[in-house]
Amino acid sequence: MAAMQTRRSYDDGCAAAHALDLIGDRWALLIVRELLLGPKRFSGLRSGLPNISPNVLTQRLNELEAGQVLQRRKLPQPASAWVYELTEWGQSLEPILLQLAHWGVRSPAFVRGAPLGIDAVVLSLKAMFRPDTATGVDACIQLHFDNEVFSATIKDGELEILRGPALRPAATLSTSPQRMLSLVYGKSDIDEVVSAGMADYSGDRSALDAFFCAFALPPPALQSGA
Repeated sequence: MAAMQTRRSYDDGCAAAHALDLIGDRWALLIVRELLLGPKRFSGLRSGLPNISPNVLTQRLNELEAGQVLQRRKLPQPASAWVYELTEWGQSLEPILLQLAHWGVRSPAFVRGAPLGIDAVVLSLKAMFRPDTATGVDACIQLHFDNEVFSATIKDGELEILRGPALRPAATLSTSPQRMLSLVYGKSDIDEVVSAGMADYSGDRSALDAFFCAFALPPPALQSGA
């Protein structure tokens, strides 16, 4: 607990202030974001957060572990590697972080279409999912980003995304995280993207179309005086 004692505190009795004591430091919530879809090694966290220094990452991990937001665990053999994973309480930050993303994308100053990491793109799908436009959609899509695979299922107006291959996908899509943003939010034509060599898909095209239509960015917040 020594790391917690040396950190700055708001010294405020409000529970929200205490929450910010735990996760309000720079990079802390982004580390949580990188672990929401499952445990990662230190190197995996560095890949998802390329702009953080190793020393700062180590410090934040120690602080979050001291605050019981995450824990360090050794994988069984043959891997025998150490990974970081959220505690059950830390995992409960997911709806808060998704709502924060939904709020932040409405900022008039937010640059839409800027590059995102793989986990950030996948979590953006959870944040920008529109149950009203997913009514009647029943589809499982397997998503490939570089060497990472995800299973995305829409059923009964709900979205579930898991790291790992899908059992019986209606369609499989392989593309880059950046191109995925244009397909989902920019509504780029999938056939044009495939023709340009920037994506590849197999399976039911109509399932892909229904999947893309289930997401939308909210409009920017009105500026003062607008």
